[in-house]
Amino acid sequence: MDYSNYQHLRVGVVDGIATLTMDSGEKMNGVNERLHDELATIFRDLAHDDAVRVIVFTGTNGAFCAGANLQWLASQLETPPAPHHTNASGRGIVMGILDCPKPIIARVNGDAIGLGASLALLSDIIIADETARIADPHVRIGLVAGDGGALIWPLLIGYARAKEFLLTGNAVTATEAARMGLINHAVPAAQLDEKVQAFARQLAEGAPLAIQFTKAATNIPLRQAIESVLQSSLALEHVTLRSADVREGVSAFLERRKPRFQGR
Repeated sequence: MDYSNYQHLRVGVVDGIATLTMDSGEKMNGVNERLHDELATIFRDLAHDDAVRVIVFTGTNGAFCAGANLQWLASQLETPPAPHHTNASGRGIVMGILDCPKPIIARVNGDAIGLGASLALLSDIIIADETARIADPHVRIGLVAGDGGALIWPLLIGYARAKEFLLTGNAVTATEAARMGLINHAVPAAQLDEKVQAFARQLAEGAPLAIQFTKAATNIPLRQAIESVLQSSLALEHVTLRSADVREGVSAFLERRKPRFQGR
């Protein structure tokens, strides 16, 4: 499989293990438009690569993914994208991860924020550097957490606890996330690669059909739950994208001041 058309995603395959690395060139792997579109198609391509049995999904430069780059987000406020494009791309990312038959291990090598948190939490196994922070702070800039956060957090840790984090945007450390069942394992940075590779090798050496069909069966209720609310959550996010509050939230963040939200 040729992955050379991907600009911000690197793919290397060794002994059935594909390492998928986000490298947007932005601070902390912030997601720009190109990376967003690439994430919507990469898992379909990996699904059709016969050389791949398991996917290790990670970031570069000490960060997993910081979510949307706010300069890109600010540009969308000036010329909002058509809802169908935004929704199709967002849906492609979420369903691409869930529908990929190959098991996906999120190697969370640093902070996973916003969409970055959703990318990690939608994966099948999440192994993180214990110092990494996980958060979905959409609300802090006036946005709905519609690109996965409002879907996957409640399914993993329950609605009451999920709302605590989604309504405030507060972060949780990887160590605490592992304790509450949000992720699988939090390990010292020096042990991260060893832990991830051991898990990846075990899956790569296992029975592919049994592993893939078990993932598919396990994901049926997860997929049904997400399918039932994904379009609505993405639409609600798009509504807030056009609000005065999100303009204020983004401006305040870029200007490093406290936002003054008006509820409009």
